[in-house]
Amino acid sequence: MNSKVLASKLTTSLLILMSFFIFTGDLVAQEDGTEVKTEEVKGFDEKVDDFFKPISEFSNNIVFFQVPIPGVTDSSGESVKMPFVLALLGISAVFLTLAFGFVNIRGLGKSVRTIRGKYSSSDDPGEITHFQALCAALSATVGLGNIAGVAIAISIGGPGATFWMIVCGFLGMTTKFCECTLGTKYRDIDENGKVHGGGMYYLSKGFAELGAAKFGKILAVIFAIACVLGSFGAGNMFQGNQAFEQMIAITGGESSWFQNKGWLFGLVLAVLVGLVIIGGIKSIGKVTSKLVPFMCGVYVLCALYILFAHFGQIPNAFASILSGAFSSDAAFGGFIGVLIQGMKRAAFSNEAGFGSAPIAHSAVKTSKPASEGYVALLEPFVDTVVVCTMTALVIIITGSNIPDGAGWSQAIGVTSVAFGSVLSWFPYVLFVAVLLFAFSTMISWSYYGQTAWAYLFGRGKKAEMFYKTIFCLVVIIGASVNLGSVISFSDAMVFAMCFPNFIGIYFLLPKVKEEVKIYDEHMYKIDNQ
Repeated sequence: MNSKVLASKLTTSLLILMSFFIFTGDLVAQEDGTEVKTEEVKGFDEKVDDFFKPISEFSNNIVFFQVPIPGVTDSSGESVKMPFVLALLGISAVFLTLAFGFVNIRGLGKSVRTIRGKYSSSDDPGEITHFQALCAALSATVGLGNIAGVAIAISIGGPGATFWMIVCGFLGMTTKFCECTLGTKYRDIDENGKVHGGGMYYLSKGFAELGAAKFGKILAVIFAIACVLGSFGAGNMFQGNQAFEQMIAITGGESSWFQNKGWLFGLVLAVLVGLVIIGGIKSIGKVTSKLVPFMCGVYVLCALYILFAHFGQIPNAFASILSGAFSSDAAFGGFIGVLIQGMKRAAFSNEAGFGSAPIAHSAVKTSKPASEGYVALLEPFVDTVVVCTMTALVIIITGSNIPDGAGWSQAIGVTSVAFGSVLSWFPYVLFVAVLLFAFSTMISWSYYGQTAWAYLFGRGKKAEMFYKTIFCLVVIIGASVNLGSVISFSDAMVFAMCFPNFIGIYFLLPKVKEEVKIYDEHMYKIDNQ
């Protein structure tokens, strides 16, 4: 039995088991042997949540395994711990930044020149331009992490949390540089010119070159499974759920006409998503290349207006960020608090190290893989260093009150109040922004998940349409129900992608350096013609 047949049978068995549990879980036997529903019948979302709860707890215990931080203790003398996956992200980003001589600084000029198409040809293999590839990847990252994740981080670590968020974004630029170079180098281009790339391809093909094909295949399958599962939750249900909650908030709260009509909102959103994703990466690239600059532009312009209106308070805001980041209490709260709590969600702000972005970047038209590595540098820079910083400054300057332990909906409300204190109409703009951010994230993650699905089950049109149909149905479910454990499980799957991805990055690092040297020489030659 080949791997694709086995994967198909395992997936079918899991769906049957899940359906059996969900729809028969509340049946009880009477004395006469018949089965009836209990008086307190659980809703569909509660049944699904109950099914995923033990799975979610198990996966979270593995993926977010806690390790002690050397020399750091709390007030009671207990050793402070943090998830190993976050330590892996941070330490790896520092190592890669040093290994490539701070390419995240010196490479920005090359990034801009590459996007302008100076070093590319229209005959290069691929499907979309450098700019479209960047926008497609940005559309999956610019979103709730920028709007709500910043507020959550500040609520935990104070203003100093902003500094550590910027540092993580800055270092993550090099991680993106490496993984997107690999994604483009090891992509597949089929007979129809369609690109298939991402972590699963550079893991399988890269390790095959190193003489460890079986090991690479195992890592690739693990990565692809995690990517598919993550696409349904973090890249789909969570986005639709939060967008619908904002619609309820902006249209009257509990008295809103849309109350209990999440299915209707989800249906409309699913149709719109379906219309875009049916066309594949070319359609996604065209939509995001217009949508991302527009929604980022509007959001940034509103932030700049508020900052200029409070221009005199900007130095104090930066002073509070710096002092908070390095004072004994706030530095702990900022660094540890953000990484352990706020950055668990805010990490989705740039996805550096997840291996997801290379799936979009690998579709680029280029014959030099490192060219897309340079383009990818701009993704965390725009997403985290620019947009997140502006959000934080607005929140700090306006003095918005952030409740302890704020959830995503509350955090979005905090950002809305902060902007609304100067621009009374901004809550409506924010709703549109949340909706567009959610929509753009969905269409990009659908491509990520579909590419991983094709790797596991084949590239046929039937397999592709099957995934896209499920994805659109899940949009409706996400907007209709409350699935806490499902989202938690999905988060774990997205972060689980980091483990095989970093194994690949470390072992294939010499390949990245080779490609960088080739592209740098190519740029030098053209610049000096």
